[in-house]
Amino acid sequence: MTTILRFLEILALGTWVGAIVFLSFVVAPGAFATLATREQAGALVGMVLARLHLLGYLAGVVALAARGSRMRSASALIGPVGIAIILMLVLTLVSQQFISARMADLRAQMTAAHGSIDATPRGSALRVAFGRLHGASTAVELAVLLLGLSALFFAVRDH
Repeated sequence: MTTILRFLEILALGTWVGAIVFLSFVVAPGAFATLATREQAGALVGMVLARLHLLGYLAGVVALAARGSRMRSASALIGPVGIAIILMLVLTLVSQQFISARMADLRAQMTAAHGSIDATPRGSALRVAFGRLHGASTAVELAVLLLGLSALFFAVRDH
């Protein structure tokens, strides 16, 4: 049973980290390079990011549950792996519920006022706020990736 729980923990973490890498280095650049407009690319990346967040919630819960069950102790959540996963979950929640939600609202406002984000003047308060949030989103996703790599490293090292 210990082997199965360890496998589930590593599988969940690896899947979450791998999905982040795939979105960041394959899907997003590919969407912006091949789709007809930046609006389409942004919509695609936003949709994939929302699904990544759902995957992250599931993977985080599975990894924590497997780790806690395997170690038979709540202290499993206090070490580097547990703390990293909890931080990943919190940052994913912040990204989805606050940053992405506000970006969607700003996108809708710019589309209503100007037809698209690209048609919105660069100095517009809406576009500046959107750019700031995009930077925050990127930073949060990078933090989740780095925490995930750390969690994966320490989980593998624990063996």
